[in-house]
Amino acid sequence: MSDLVDLLREGLPAAAVVTDPDVTAAYRQDMAGFCASGNPAVLVFPDTVDQVRHVMRTATALRVPVVPQGARTGLSGAANAVDGCILLSLVRMNRILEIDPVNRIAVVEPGVVNAALSQAVGVHGLTYPPDPSSWETCTIGGNIGTASGGLCCVKYGTTSEYVIGLDVVLADGELLRTGRRTAKGVAGYDLTRLLVGSEGSLGVVVGATLALRPSPPPQLALAAEFPSTDTACAAVCAVMEAGYTPSLMELMDTVSVRAVNSMAQMGLPDSTAALLLIAFDTLDPVADLAAAGEICAAHGATEVVPAADSAESELLLQARRLSLTAMDTLGTTMVDDVAVPRSALAAMINGVAEIAERFDLTIGVVAHAGDGNTHPVVVFDAADPEETARARESFDAIMALGLELGGTITGEHGVGLLKREWLAREIGPVGLELQRRVKAAFDPLGLLNPGKVF
Repeated sequence: MSDLVDLLREGLPAAAVVTDPDVTAAYRQDMAGFCASGNPAVLVFPDTVDQVRHVMRTATALRVPVVPQGARTGLSGAANAVDGCILLSLVRMNRILEIDPVNRIAVVEPGVVNAALSQAVGVHGLTYPPDPSSWETCTIGGNIGTASGGLCCVKYGTTSEYVIGLDVVLADGELLRTGRRTAKGVAGYDLTRLLVGSEGSLGVVVGATLALRPSPPPQLALAAEFPSTDTACAAVCAVMEAGYTPSLMELMDTVSVRAVNSMAQMGLPDSTAALLLIAFDTLDPVADLAAAGEICAAHGATEVVPAADSAESELLLQARRLSLTAMDTLGTTMVDDVAVPRSALAAMINGVAEIAERFDLTIGVVAHAGDGNTHPVVVFDAADPEETARARESFDAIMALGLELGGTITGEHGVGLLKREWLAREIGPVGLELQRRVKAAFDPLGLLNPGKVF
C-alpha cells in the first residue's frame, strides 16, 4: 500500500491522495441498497486529464483495481468500492470548457453538475435535456456512466442521445478520443455509444462533447385522477396513439399518492387509484393540454385539473417530485427500475401490486409513463432480517415480471452490482460472452470497476 500511495503522489498533489480510513469509508458506496462495498486502499481527487492518466498508469503497473466515481447518487452499486482499490473521484474536474451556440454543443469535464450545465447553457437560449431526479447534485460523468434518463425522456430521450464525443482514459493510461463535434458523423464503429452506459468498466470519462437543443417554451401541465391503474394506463396509450408528444407524462399509483398525501397534505382524494401528470412545452400547450384532458376524461378520469400557467404547473408536479421522499418516510426503501412497452404498463403496475400482496410488503410505483419506465419502491424494515429477505425476493420478482412483459431490467439506473445476474438472463449467453470480450479488449487486466455489470 505504501508503494501505491508513494507512486500516486508522484503525479498528484499531496492533498489529492487520501488514505484516512474515516474519509475513504464515506466514499465506499453509492445510494443503492443490497450492494456490498469493499475497503479501498486510497481515494484520489485528480483535477486534470494528465493526473487521471497517471492514476491509471500506476494502477496498471501495480495491478490495482480502480473504481471511478462521480457524485455517488447512483442506485445500482456501480460506484461501490472493492477491497484494495483506488477510488477515483472525478468531482474536482468540474469545468465547463466550451459552450458553442452556433454548433449547439457544450464541452465539459465529468464533474460538472447537471443543473450547473443547464443553467450555463440557458443563458444562451439553449438546453441540455437529460434531467435525472438527482439533477441538482449528480454529475455529467455519472450520467454518462449509467446512460441516465429523467422526467423529460418521453419527448427528449436519455443521456446517450446527447453525448456525441468523449475523451476517455483507458486502463493503461492511454487517452482515447471518440465521436465528433459535427451534427452528423458515421466514421467507424460508434465507440461513443458503447462507452455511454458502460459504468466505468471500459474507461474513465475525462471529457464530453454534448449536443444542446434550443430552450423550449415553458411547459403547462395537468393532473388527472383515475379510479384504477387500468384506466390511467389506457389514457396514456390513447394520448400517445393520438400522435401527441408530451414533454412529461408521469404516473403515480395509489400507494405513492397516499404516501405523498400523508407527508405533504396535498389534498388528493384517498379514492385516487392512479394520478397521471401530463405536460406540454409546444407552441400551443393550452390546446394540447385540453386535448389530452379530453382523452383522460374519455378513459374514466374522475377529475382533470389543468394548470393556468407555469407556476400552477409546478404545483401540480410537486406530488411527483415528492414521491420518493414520501416513500422514504414509510421505512427503508429500495428503488427498482424496470422498463416495459407502454402497452404493458398496466400489467406491470398491477403485477407489482400482486407481488406486494404475495410478499406482505408495501410497494409503491411511480413511472415515467410516456416511455414505460417504472420505478417500484419496496418499503421494508431493515432491522428485520426476515422482512429484508422478503424485500430482496420481491425485488427479483419485479425484475422477472418486467422481462416476462417484454421489458428490460433497467431503463436508466444501470446494472452495477445490483442486477448482474439479471443481465445474463436478459441478454442471453451469446450476448454476455460478446460483451465480456469487449470488456477484455478495453481492459485486458480487468482493473476497471471489477465485479460490476458482469
